[in-house]
Amino acid sequence: MTFNLTEFNHFFIDYQQRFIHFADTYVHDAAVAEDFVIESMMYYWENKDRLPADTNVPAYVLTAIKHRCIDHLRSQQIHQDASDEISRIYSWELSSRIVTLEDFEPNEIFTKEIQEIVDKTLETLPEQTRRIFVMSRYENKSHKEIAELLAITTKGVEFHISKATKALRIALKDYVPASIIFFYLN
Repeated sequence: MTFNLTEFNHFFIDYQQRFIHFADTYVHDAAVAEDFVIESMMYYWENKDRLPADTNVPAYVLTAIKHRCIDHLRSQQIHQDASDEISRIYSWELSSRIVTLEDFEPNEIFTKEIQEIVDKTLETLPEQTRRIFVMSRYENKSHKEIAELLAITTKGVEFHISKATKALRIALKDYVPASIIFFYLN
């Protein structure tokens, strides 16, 4: 069964709303459903001469609408799956940042960094100065004990400790206020 233009216009008017309702039931978008119906009707009209004479036109057009709806829904599913994956990755990345930040301890970083600076600074000092500073600060020996062990005067011990303290104060100026350095190093 093929239509002439007048019959096709009647067919279009009779079936348009039913077809739109059918498509809208699946795509949940009236404008998209209407586009699919119009495209499917146009597809039929453009290909009517190639169809068998006994073609059920409403079924043919409805099948074309069905396939457009399926393609549309598959496309939406692909977009949704991609969006879900992006959301999952973002959620994982966000959770990782939260955990990392919760585990972050600024004091540990600065303590390690400061200790590295102290160690490097002490390495640059002359052997005698470094040795006296270590005995005083790390081994808790008095100036008198150090002087006796090294066979130098207590004034000599004070000179070397002062020299080491000054070098450390300069090296740590960006990390610790001077008053704290003075408290710990003097």
